Amino acid sequence: MPTGAGSSPTFPALGIGMDSCVIPLRHGGLSLVQTTDFFYPLVEDPYMMGRIACANVLSDLYAMGITECDNMLMLLSVSQSMSEEEREKVTPLMVKGFRDAAEEGGTAVTGGQTVVNPWIIIGGVATVVCQPNEFIMPDSAVVGDVLVLTKPLGTQVAVNAHQWLDNPERWNKVKMVVSREEVELAYQEAMFNMATLNRTAAGLMHTFNAHAATDITGFGILGHSQNLAKQQRNEVSFVIHNLPIIAKMAAVSKASGRFGLLQGTSAETSGGLLICLPREQAARFCSEIKSSKYGEGHQAWIVGIVEKGNRTARIIDKPRVIEVLPRGATAAALAHDSSNASSEPSS
Repeated sequence: MPTGAGSSPTFPALGIGMDSCVIPLRHGGLSLVQTTDFFYPLVEDPYMMGRIACANVLSDLYAMGITECDNMLMLLSVSQSMSEEEREKVTPLMVKGFRDAAEEGGTAVTGGQTVVNPWIIIGGVATVVCQPNEFIMPDSAVVGDVLVLTKPLGTQVAVNAHQWLDNPERWNKVKMVVSREEVELAYQEAMFNMATLNRTAAGLMHTFNAHAATDITGFGILGHSQNLAKQQRNEVSFVIHNLPIIAKMAAVSKASGRFGLLQGTSAETSGGLLICLPREQAARFCSEIKSSKYGEGHQAWIVGIVEKGNRTARIIDKPRVIEVLPRGATAAALAHDSSNASSEPSS
């Protein structure tokens, strides 16, 4: 929530409740922006787990439109139930993944804390000192704005479905709606998305005059939309019409009777940014982020609108599900098509 004494439009302050704290400093019109996050492993690859953990921490800065990070600390807990050999193999890979993602974000890990614990935990603390024009306070949505999402939903469903491949009781509930190959592809897509930095989207928030943003993580798209709506200075509400979801994961969520993906309550890890953009800018933002100059894998969809209201958010009764094909599926389909084409007799 915006905090009080001594803060002004020139030196805004943001405390508990949003993605990062923004603390006006005593010197030079600068603000300290800081965030922390950590969680337990959710993918099998320790290196990718490190990358995802770092991307997740940085994402809270990116949600403020901040593209730089001055310092990164790493928080690491090694499980006491692991053997010495397991620790020596797994821990350096997690650390390397975390460091590589930090480097991709233009920063470096300068310290942190490592402990032994019943569970593996990985996370960090990201810190940056900013001028006011370097960040976008998440409070200026206006009626007529459009909501844009920069990663598909369904990461938790994909990760769980992948674990169920070895659990007959769980797998039997969903095998009628999804194949093993589709689950593998969804899992790989989820892992790739979670490890992708939201840095490009953060930069484009400035280019296209974003009014507010948040990142979609543990409370799902509805929870984070509601949280963002509460921060708005204007009397507005958010209405979500479209849900871009990793292919087949909506059906898995429904068949399993868990998650609440279509209700917007399914947790995401290192999800995309949900951005309030002026209506005339939204389509251009979505087009620009897909440009090859930003590298592979960036996507965006228009998912809703900002209307007059009392600072709430909701998903319509029957939202349109956009099935987002995993990149591997696209490649496999193209390979399949080309092999079919080459085997067809020429006329």
